[in-house]
Amino acid sequence: MNLHEYQAKRLFAEAGIPVPRGVPVDSPAMLDKVLAELEGDRFVVKAQVHAGGRGKAGGVKLVEGREALEAAVRELLGSRLVTHQTGPEGLPVDTVYIEQPTDIDREFYLGMLVDRSQRRVAVMASAAGGMDIEQVAAETPERIHSLHVDPVTGLMPYQCRRLGFAIGLDATRVRAFTRILLALYRLFVDSDASLVEINPLVTTADGELLALDAKINLDDNALYRHTDLAELRDPRQEDPREAEAREWDLNYIHLDGNIGCMVNGAGLAMATMDLIKLQGGEPANFLDVGGTATAERVAEAFKLILSDEGVRAVLVNIFGGIVRCDLIAEGIVQAVREVDIRVPVVVRLEGTNAEQGRAMLAESGLNIVAEQDLETAAAKAVQLAGGAS
Repeated sequence: MNLHEYQAKRLFAEAGIPVPRGVPVDSPAMLDKVLAELEGDRFVVKAQVHAGGRGKAGGVKLVEGREALEAAVRELLGSRLVTHQTGPEGLPVDTVYIEQPTDIDREFYLGMLVDRSQRRVAVMASAAGGMDIEQVAAETPERIHSLHVDPVTGLMPYQCRRLGFAIGLDATRVRAFTRILLALYRLFVDSDASLVEINPLVTTADGELLALDAKINLDDNALYRHTDLAELRDPRQEDPREAEAREWDLNYIHLDGNIGCMVNGAGLAMATMDLIKLQGGEPANFLDVGGTATAERVAEAFKLILSDEGVRAVLVNIFGGIVRCDLIAEGIVQAVREVDIRVPVVVRLEGTNAEQGRAMLAESGLNIVAEQDLETAAAKAVQLAGGAS
């Protein structure tokens, strides 16, 4: 789950990480509150969307005076911001964050993420702050310094100092950097985050360190421990189909192809998508209905798949382990009748009572093609969707 910048900065401030003073606004009527809380007459107005590249897309504006501030707020609120991370449809701007501008001396990058290969938290820092860190990693990887945190001892002050000196901070600023890094690590662990970034972390003309931007991604699997953080979810920043899938405990990700996929098991779903690609087709989605697929969940899964108007065929790949294939087949027949599917459906069943399940599908009289071999099923779905691309 992603947080908005203003939400992340509130958590930063509570953790003791210095941030510029700012006020979130969802209506021009709130500008009196902004002017009462912020000093001066120069402001930075930031569109709040779950995507990077806002500045280049016109989502960050430096303005002077109330008239210009109100114009910027009215321009951004209610718009859709298109960046290199959003796709052509963009994301809705329902909130803007208004900050006091900062007199920047230098910019740095600071981030933490879970390195699953090492089973540890990785900490990264770079003097190339304010830039696309992926581009820095690809073109000048020597500018990124990293370390892994021992889960027993946690992040140690000497590691913070070493990282601070590595990115070119002097002794005074390294002390402040160490305090920020230790606080960031506590926040990372306490909130069950999967990613935390400050880009840029800046030194000001006065010698202070400030988190000028803030990004926090939370681990969905741990949100049951953080009901207060779960309430910060903004469903309007998510694909509506993915948000609906979550309500049914379905794992759904929209893609750009024309073959809808419904599979039980994430690994099997990836293999199914690979086979569709191998046969020259393009999957329209990733959808994992889980190991306990019921007729009701299968019906909802079909509805999700078919809400994509680009779907020309559906490939169902179910391994009957926990549940029997004949029960799955019964659910598929029920779902196809309930949803009134107008596109061909290819079903591959394997596992317990697979033969009985395939027989039920063949005898249903519906537009369902039952296959035993997965490669054959994938080829058939590609053919029925209009052939290889």
